[in-house]
Amino acid sequence: MSKDLDIRVAIIEDDETIREGYAYLIGNTPGYKIAGTYPSFEEAAKKIESTNPDVILLDVELPGISGVDAIPKLKKLLPETYILILTVYEQEMLIFRSLGNGASGYLTKNTPPEKIVSAIHEVMEGGGPMSAHIARMVIDSFKRNEASPLTKRETEILEQISTGKSRKRIAQELFIDLETVKSHIKNIYQKLNVHSKADAIKAAKDNKFI
Repeated sequence: MSKDLDIRVAIIEDDETIREGYAYLIGNTPGYKIAGTYPSFEEAAKKIESTNPDVILLDVELPGISGVDAIPKLKKLLPETYILILTVYEQEMLIFRSLGNGASGYLTKNTPPEKIVSAIHEVMEGGGPMSAHIARMVIDSFKRNEASPLTKRETEILEQISTGKSRKRIAQELFIDLETVKSHIKNIYQKLNVHSKADAIKAAKDNKFI
C-alpha cells in the first residue's frame, strides 16, 4: 500500500495512555496513518473535518458529549468517514444505539491489537467488525417473527449483515456471487422501506424479522 493510499485514522479517547497507545500501534503499522488524536468530541470537532480521516476510533464514555451521541454529529461533519466504537462497555442498549446512530463496528478494548488494525481495514471494505461476544449478543437479541416479509435467503443475509460481515464475505460464506448478495440486499431494503444497513438492522430488531 503506497503512502498515498494509507488509511487515515483519527482517535477520540479521553484516556491519554490508551489514546497514545492506539496511535503508536496504528501509526507504526504499514498502510495506516494517524490523522489526529483527541480527548473529547468537542476538541475533535474543531479540527477533524480538515484532517478528513477515513476511519474514526471512538470511545463511548467521553467527557462532555458521549461517544454514542457524538456519532451523528461526526457523520454530519464527515459523511464518508467510518466510525468504529472501541469501548469497555458491552450493554445491549449501547451497542444498538451506536449502530443505529451510524457506527460501522463495535469492538471492546480487550480486542487484540492486530484485530483492531484488521478491523480498520475490514470496515474500509464495507464490513462491520464486532468483537465475537458483541456479535453473539446481536444475534441472540433477535427473535424470529414468522410474519416476516423476507425470504429465507434474505433473512439469512440480513442476519449476516447484523453481525458486521461485508457483502464480499457473505457471498463467500453462502457460496453465491457478489451481485446476488447485492440484489438480495436491495430487495431487503425495499421490503423494509429503509435505505441503509443501520436502518435495516433497526427495522429487523424492532419487528423481530431476524
